[in-house]
Amino acid sequence: MKNWILVIIAAVGCMTAFAAEGNYTKWVNPRIGTGGHGHVFLGANVPFGYVQLGPTEHTRGWDWCSGYHDSDSVLIGFGHQHLSGTGIGDLGDVALLPVTNRDQREVIFSHRDEAIQPGYYAITLRDKGKAYVNVELTATQRTGMHRYTFSPDQTTIQLLLDLGQGIGWDSPKRMRMEQISPRIITGMRNSVGWARNQMDFFAMEFSQDVKLEKLNGDTLGLITTANQGEPLLVKTGMSAVSSKNALQNLVVENPDWDFYAIVQKANNAWNAELSKIAIQTDNEDDRTVFYTALYHTMVAPSVFSDVNGEYRGADGKVHQGKFTNYTTLSLWDTYRAAHPLQTLIHREKQADIAQTFLHIFEQQGKLPVWHLMGNETDCMVGNPGVPVLADLVLKGFDVDAQAALKAMTGSAMLDERSMGLIKQYGYIPYDLEPDKETVAKGLEYALADWCIAQVAQKVGDKENYNYFNERSKSYRHYFDKQSRFMRGKDSKGNFRDLADFDPLSTKHRNDDYCEGNAWQYTWLVPHDVHGLVDLFGSEKAFVSKLDSLFIIEGDLGEEASPDVTGLIGQYAHGNEPSHHIIYMYNYVGQPYKAAPLIRQVLREQYRNDLDGLSGNEDVGQMSAWYVLSSIGLYQEEPAGGKYIIGSPLFNEATLNLGDGKTFSVKAINNSDENIYVQSAKLNGKRYDKSYIDYRDIIAGGTLELVMGPKPSKWGSGKKNRP
Repeated sequence: MKNWILVIIAAVGCMTAFAAEGNYTKWVNPRIGTGGHGHVFLGANVPFGYVQLGPTEHTRGWDWCSGYHDSDSVLIGFGHQHLSGTGIGDLGDVALLPVTNRDQREVIFSHRDEAIQPGYYAITLRDKGKAYVNVELTATQRTGMHRYTFSPDQTTIQLLLDLGQGIGWDSPKRMRMEQISPRIITGMRNSVGWARNQMDFFAMEFSQDVKLEKLNGDTLGLITTANQGEPLLVKTGMSAVSSKNALQNLVVENPDWDFYAIVQKANNAWNAELSKIAIQTDNEDDRTVFYTALYHTMVAPSVFSDVNGEYRGADGKVHQGKFTNYTTLSLWDTYRAAHPLQTLIHREKQADIAQTFLHIFEQQGKLPVWHLMGNETDCMVGNPGVPVLADLVLKGFDVDAQAALKAMTGSAMLDERSMGLIKQYGYIPYDLEPDKETVAKGLEYALADWCIAQVAQKVGDKENYNYFNERSKSYRHYFDKQSRFMRGKDSKGNFRDLADFDPLSTKHRNDDYCEGNAWQYTWLVPHDVHGLVDLFGSEKAFVSKLDSLFIIEGDLGEEASPDVTGLIGQYAHGNEPSHHIIYMYNYVGQPYKAAPLIRQVLREQYRNDLDGLSGNEDVGQMSAWYVLSSIGLYQEEPAGGKYIIGSPLFNEATLNLGDGKTFSVKAINNSDENIYVQSAKLNGKRYDKSYIDYRDIIAGGTLELVMGPKPSKWGSGKKNRP
C-alpha cells in the first residue's frame, strides 16, 4: 500500500515540476471560472486543439454547459471533447470511467483530490473513502492520453466506455464500438444536439491486452484487463471523418507510450503561446488572472481537420484541404475582442481562419454564424462571421479579397433570419418578425453591413460600397428621439407605445433585444459612433446619456436573461453587447471618463477565484476583453484595426508579433491611483491620438503612456479622436 501512495505522490510531484519549468504556464489557474456562471472547460488540452479531455458531470442546469461545475462532486466519465464558456451545453463525447464494479455508473469525488495545469489533469478516485485509482490525463491536438494507476487490491482493471452520454442538448443517434485487435478499440458516435448532425470517430489503443464487453448494445461497454501492477495507458485518436483517420491521427501525433513526454509537449505548446505577451507587474494575482485569461482565449477555435488534411465540411461531406480547418466559432461573442486579439499575436493562423470561413460559405451558402463540429447552429443574431473576415481583409492578411466580398455579400443578401425584411423596409418591423429581437438583429446587421462596405471600398467596388454603406446606417430607424433609446418599430414606421416600454426589461428572447435591454442596446453602433452622437443632437446630450448608463439601477424583470450580469448601473460586462461601450468616451474627447470604468471592470469583474468571471466565458471573449484592456488597447470598430487607448493595468506589456517584431505598451508612473493618461509617445515621438492603428502596432515599436492621478486633456482634441 505504501508503494501505491508513493505512485500518487510521484504523479502530483511530476505535474508540479512541469509547472515550475514553464515561465508562463505556472501563472495559469484553470479553476478560474469553474464556479459561478463562468462555464469554462477544466481538463487537458493544447492550444486550439480538437481534443479537450477532462471530467464530465451530470447536466444539472445552465451552469453545467461545459460539463463541469465546481459545486458538483459526481463524475460520469472523462470525455474527449468539451465546450468552454458557452451558454448552451453539448459534446462530452466518447468517455471513459474507471470503476470498481460492472454496475457502477458514476463516482463521487473531491476537488481536493484534483490537480490541474495547462495540458494536464489528475484526480484520485475513491470508493467508500479508499483510493482505488489515480487518473492522469493529457492531450495533443487530435488525441487524448490517459494514465490509470490502480491500487493493488483492484485485481481487475475495469473501464466503462460510454458513447451514450452527452452534455445538455446532446443525444446519441447512432453508435458503434468494436475491438479490432487485443489492444485497439474503434468506433463512432453520431449525435443530435446543438450540433444537429455531429460525427465523432475514435480509435483507442491500450498499453496491454484488454477485453471489450458490450453492456448496452453499442451505447455502453466494459473494458477489462488484469492489474499487472503497472499503470494502464490509453491513447485515443479522434476524428470527424473516420475511425481510420482517428487511428492515423493517433499514430502521427502520439506514437509512443511516454505519458509524461506528452505532458511536457503540451506544457511547451502552452508556454510558447502564452509567451506571446510578456507583462511587468508586482501584483501576482493580476499576473495569474492575465495569463489565465490568455489561456482561456486559446481553447478555441479548435482544429477541425485530420493530419492528412481531410475534414468534414458544413455540407456533411468529407473534403481534402490544403489548410487547417477550424470549428467552435462563437462569432457573436468573439468578433468583438477575441479575433482582434488573434490578429495581433496569432497572425500565422489568420490565413487558415479565412480559408475556413470561405469554405464554409461554399459548402452552406453563407458565412458561419455559430459553427460547431461542422454544423451551423444559427445561434445568436446578426452576421457575425462578416466582421471577422472583413477584419482580416482590411488588415492585409493573405485573403482573396474578391472571394471574401462575394462571401460577405452573398451572406448578407439572403432572405433568412429577417434579412429579407431589411431589403424590403430598410429595417426589421417587429410586427412582421415572429421571432422578435428585432432591434438586436437590426443593429448587428448594420455593423456587419458597414464591414462589407469597407471591403468593397478597398477593392474598388463602388456599387456594393454604396449599397452596404447605406444599409449600415439602418440603425437610425430604431432610434427614438423622444425616449433616446433604440426601440422596436412596426411596418408602418411607428415605435411601440411608450406606455408599454420599460428600458430596464430584459425578457429572455421575448422582446426587441437579445440578452439585454434598451439601456445596453442603444449603444450597439460601434461602426459609426459619431453618427450615433448626431442622433442625440449633440455631444453633450450623448455624453449625458452615456454617463447615465453607468449610474441607472433597477429591476430587470422576472423574465430577465441569465446572461445579463456584471452590472455597473445598466452596463452589463457579463455579456458581450456591452463590451465596447466604455471606449465610446474616446470618440467624444473624454478618455478620462473611460479610465476609471476600465479599471473598475478589470479589478472587480476578473478575479483569481473560482467565480472569477462576471459572466460565462463565451469561448474566449470575456477573457480577450481583459487581455486587450489590461494592456491598454481595445478594437472598438468591428473591423479595420483602430485600437482605442484605454488605461493599462500593467507597467509594461510586450506583444510578440512574429517575424522578429515586438510592440510594447509602457505605462510610466502607473498605479491604482495613476489611471489617467497625461501624455504619450510612439517610438519616441509625441503622440496625441487616443487610438492607434493596427498597421502602427504590427510595424513594431513602443507606445509610452505617462500616467497620473487626475484627468488630463490628452486625446480630447477633435483631430486626436477616433
